[in-house]
Amino acid sequence: MPGTRPRTSRLRPTAFVAAAALAALTGGCTAAPDQPEETSASAAAFADLEQFGRTMIENGAPAVLMHAKNNGEEWSRAVGVRSLEAKEPVQLSDPVQVASVTKSMVAVSVLKLVEEGRLKLDEAVSEYLPDFGRVVHPPLPVTIRDLLGHSSGMPDYEHALLESKPLKDVIHTRLSLTERLAWAGKTTWEKRLAQGFNYSNSNYVALGLLVEKLRGRPIGDVINSEITSPLGMTGTFMSGARAAPSGMVHGYLVIEDKTVDVTNPEVVIGSPSGGMVSTVQDLNSFYSALLQGKLLKPAMLKEMQTNDFAGFYGLGLWIWNDTCTNDFAYGHPGDLLGYGTVSITSADGTRQVTVALTYPPAPFVAGENPLVLEMMDVAENTLNSMC
Repeated sequence: MPGTRPRTSRLRPTAFVAAAALAALTGGCTAAPDQPEETSASAAAFADLEQFGRTMIENGAPAVLMHAKNNGEEWSRAVGVRSLEAKEPVQLSDPVQVASVTKSMVAVSVLKLVEEGRLKLDEAVSEYLPDFGRVVHPPLPVTIRDLLGHSSGMPDYEHALLESKPLKDVIHTRLSLTERLAWAGKTTWEKRLAQGFNYSNSNYVALGLLVEKLRGRPIGDVINSEITSPLGMTGTFMSGARAAPSGMVHGYLVIEDKTVDVTNPEVVIGSPSGGMVSTVQDLNSFYSALLQGKLLKPAMLKEMQTNDFAGFYGLGLWIWNDTCTNDFAYGHPGDLLGYGTVSITSADGTRQVTVALTYPPAPFVAGENPLVLEMMDVAENTLNSMC
């Protein structure tokens, strides 16, 4: 795939800690109840996923959840524990923080407004958000399409936020969407002769504000009414919209030499750039419905799948090569404090892989978590083995 894959978030830990220490932290993860064995053909197709899950647990990950679909056939694994404290076996239907996978859902809500004629993709954001320029100081006009495709060049608000205070304080900081954009405005928005792809969570904060203004409701409520409720995605909701269920899978960081539970960080509550909670099954339901035309009209779905810059990102969709069909597959990775997620679906919505991981507890390091790239590779390879 041409181009350099962007970071999905900066609020993430490193995953490289000595295996012995990690094993001690997990205290021995318990597998979920036995699941049926697949046919030999299926077992071969999902061998990489099986090995990935086994390796992650051995290296100290509290939990790994995986769900794959291949033309009606399903395969799944849920191994590990919901929390290091209670050590209850994790279940496939348990929800996790899905981070930047949120962006695909927000993009659908934006594109529905375009379908209704209430937005124009190539019109300036300032036409809809008059205070946009005053808050973030763009050097050139920015369009809705620029925000959706990460080609605006807007600074990521997380950079300034993370530099402002200790991580433990950042985690417990609740922000409105306007406050998130204000943090982006603390960094100079550089003018470039040719603005290409530049992944920034601030883009989706602005899109969330835009949806909230036009719909008159919080972005989480809009996603619920337009996507999750119609599709029966009962395990999916915006952080803070309701109390976390008892089956929530817990994520962890090591902060000041202590393992800290970061399951419900206040900093992501209500965030259109990464605040959704979901299950691996629900994410597969979402992407299959999207790609089979159940959420957007064909012309708008085509817009969402098209990219002019990076070659691997559309409008809220990550793009992978699908060697089974010589076409593309679509979805999104997510990378957040204690959590990693990847969801990928073939263009016709019939082949799918979603993997969710709670990272081995480790100190926070700003930068790309290598485990997300590994998850993406494993998911892509699995999808391409389903021919």
